[in-house]
Amino acid sequence: MSVSETLKQMSGVALTGHGGLEMLQYKTDLPVPEPKADEVLIRVGASAVNNTDINTRIGWYSKKVKEDTNAGATDGFGSKVDDDASWSGVPLQLPRIQGADCCGEIVSVGENVSPDRVGERILVRPMQEAFGSVRKYQCSTYGSECDGGFAQYAIARSNEVLRVESDLTDAQLASFPCAYSTAENMIDRVNVRAGETVLITGASGGVGSAAIQLVKRRGANVIAVCGEEKMQQISELGADRVIPRGSDLLSELGPDAVDVVIDLVAGEQWPQLPDLLCRGGRYTVAGAIGGPLVEMDVRTLYLKDLSFFGCTYQPRHVFENLIGYIERGEIKPLVSQEFPLCEIGEAQQVFMAKQFIGKLILLPPEDK
Repeated sequence: MSVSETLKQMSGVALTGHGGLEMLQYKTDLPVPEPKADEVLIRVGASAVNNTDINTRIGWYSKKVKEDTNAGATDGFGSKVDDDASWSGVPLQLPRIQGADCCGEIVSVGENVSPDRVGERILVRPMQEAFGSVRKYQCSTYGSECDGGFAQYAIARSNEVLRVESDLTDAQLASFPCAYSTAENMIDRVNVRAGETVLITGASGGVGSAAIQLVKRRGANVIAVCGEEKMQQISELGADRVIPRGSDLLSELGPDAVDVVIDLVAGEQWPQLPDLLCRGGRYTVAGAIGGPLVEMDVRTLYLKDLSFFGCTYQPRHVFENLIGYIERGEIKPLVSQEFPLCEIGEAQQVFMAKQFIGKLILLPPEDK
């Protein structure tokens, strides 16, 4: 007998529309999902807050929105939001249980999945192969194109659920999937090599702080950009040099100073980044929290033989590598604070204030 047959209801957070925090509704009577043939049912141990949760809630992915993410983080963008306000550009199916991060235990399996998987401790791959598509660069985000980890129970396709053997807590493990796979994917795409110099913008955020560890793991040098109040912590995390956010980077470093830029900010300072890259340098981006529209001198791009990489799609080996790093203790979790799932609104407000380093974790209630 499956868990969903014995336990009919669960607690979770339903996103009911694009807008403010009022669109997040904590419910105690959601149906426990039943795994389909190739799926597994997961008892969620912990999830986490990510930029993508807030960006989806406020509709920031809509091309009508031109502002930075914080501009609408509390109240949303109202009439500016169109039907394209999702990762895929396809209208979001609402209500939706968000949560790209999911650590837990498999408690039930579909008919095509080996029952031996029951009891596995797992992490769900957040950036998954698109449903029914074999085309490269077609992907779906856990908690966006399907329900995710903001609940007591969640389902996922069996092949997107990876076993992890670790002594870390559920909260610590839940800090890894979204942020660290995003960072590792960027680093993998530009092939960061030992001895290179890498500039990381937004270095105190979840992805930025993950990127510091992952770049250092490859033997490269890190120049991190973050708020002045966080510089000491970022230095202790492993950055070789830390520059306060808002500084004139060209004055600080000079032109042609770095091999790679890992950018999570974009915004007003973006035009300096191509000038900072050496000839043949590589720029990679997976966020634009400082604003999505930038000005670029195309001559710099071609005269310096620069390569630009936009990073959303993640090949499977990226997450498999991440599991290996965790199990071998090569990277460490950065948990700033834990919240019960019912306090998701408060957690997102703390997230939007940007006064922390690492991850904010959400813990669902235990079964009664």
